[in-house]
Amino acid sequence: ILGGITRLTGSGLSITSWDIVTGVIPPMSKAEWIELFEIYKQTPQFKKINSDFDLRDFKFIYFWEYLHRLWARTLGIVFLIPFVIFLIKKQIDIFLVKRLFLVVFLTALTASAGWIMVQSGLVDRPWVNAYKLTLHFILAILTIAAMVKAIADVYLMENKQKKGYTGFVMILLSFTFLQLIFAGLLSGMRAGLYFPTWPSMNGRFIPEVLLDSNNWTWHNMTNYDSFDFAPALVQFIHRILAYIILVLTVYYYHKKRNRVHTRAIKWLTLSYVLVVFQVFLGIMTLLKIKTGIPLFYGTMHQLVGILFTISLLFLFYCLRKKISLW
Repeated sequence: ILGGITRLTGSGLSITSWDIVTGVIPPMSKAEWIELFEIYKQTPQFKKINSDFDLRDFKFIYFWEYLHRLWARTLGIVFLIPFVIFLIKKQIDIFLVKRLFLVVFLTALTASAGWIMVQSGLVDRPWVNAYKLTLHFILAILTIAAMVKAIADVYLMENKQKKGYTGFVMILLSFTFLQLIFAGLLSGMRAGLYFPTWPSMNGRFIPEVLLDSNNWTWHNMTNYDSFDFAPALVQFIHRILAYIILVLTVYYYHKKRNRVHTRAIKWLTLSYVLVVFQVFLGIMTLLKIKTGIPLFYGTMHQLVGILFTISLLFLFYCLRKKISLW
């Protein structure tokens, strides 16, 4: 949620340094605020987009980025310190240690990718690089997935009936993971702003820019700020994947709801409800666009997408034949 709000409010570049320890302390005086504001004024984002900002505007975007980073630091402390203590006291076995270590490792990667992402917006471009933003987002998703696996393994989630129903769920998860990649790109390129209509994309099912073979170049994919080919392609694929995931989920729900065990049906039903709600939120996000992505719908769209992914993962673990020992 905080990541989505930070992105949609354009707050991510308000803090131009990565001070892991001293960065916990916010500005305490007007002089400190002015000093930080002067540093922000040297960034491309201020010069090209936010040159009309005053100190009050700066404090608003600083607040969201500061809260985002503070929450991440707090998560690290809350998780890492007990983890180390339990390791020293040998109160958790190797089965759980391996799973929690993966969470720690992916969390560190996510944080590192976050700073790399911020740096990409401090030179030339007034926004962070869409591909680096996507990397940060996907690593966060993988961290959540590692947590889900740890929970599922600890609570011994498996299919006691020993009937293989995971194949179709794996297909759904594959499409969903691909969709998350394009969701990150969509956000990073601000692609929703180019085609804020539905069901068509500004009156066409396939945008005209995609039908010209001369536009299919890597240059157009990397220079997405100056030409609408990449945003059009990303949003088009994002829409198509949404329809595919919706159809597959609805089909699987009506096909298997009477054949899976009680624990699995709960996750299957939740996936069914969430995917319908998610498509609705995606459409509303587009239709509510005026000067920018609507904060409420954009944030909820990202949140429900993550919850849908979590529900699919738990569904998969409930249907697997046995728990892996690694």
